Amino acid sequence: MDSGSVAFLRELLATTGWLERTRELGLALRTTRSPGGLLLVGPPDDEPWHVTAHLSDEAEFSGLPQLAPTLIRWSPPADAPAHLRVGLDRLRQAGRGETLFVLSEQAAPVPLLERVDDARRTGATILAIEGADSELSGLAHDAIAVPPTGLITFDGAQHLVSAAAGEVERRAGLRERLARLLEKVSGPRLSE
Repeated sequence: MDSGSVAFLRELLATTGWLERTRELGLALRTTRSPGGLLLVGPPDDEPWHVTAHLSDEAEFSGLPQLAPTLIRWSPPADAPAHLRVGLDRLRQAGRGETLFVLSEQAAPVPLLERVDDARRTGATILAIEGADSELSGLAHDAIAVPPTGLITFDGAQHLVSAAAGEVERRAGLRERLARLLEKVSGPRLSE
């Protein structure tokens, strides 16, 4: 999904509360302290490649190196490049200042839940986008449940969260600050 499609989706969802929720989760991803400390994992049959790529792009475009994710794989091939052979053992090392971002559209399998629980116990922050899985959301510090039928798809939620994570707040210029000050002092403009 390109930036124009994300902007269109945001416009469609402006009054639904979805933007606020995805923005909160996106901002929570930014609290990771260091590059490589944002760990992404999904079920064995659905590794989160897509959102990993988007977060990598957001890290580069926004100048926020802590958004550069580490993809955790269930069975990485030994001959894969270093960044594609990070296995589940990495979750045992997860600790404070690191974030485990879990993406599971279906009910998370027990082995995944066990590893998420282990990472939580060692101090990692757990965030999730899940398909209404109460066990996974119970382990997460913050989670978004995406029902199978609703306003937004699981893929759409991932795009909104990754885009929100990379948003760099623009500081208001002098004119904007003066306009806000004038409005506060004089009150809102009333139409006649």
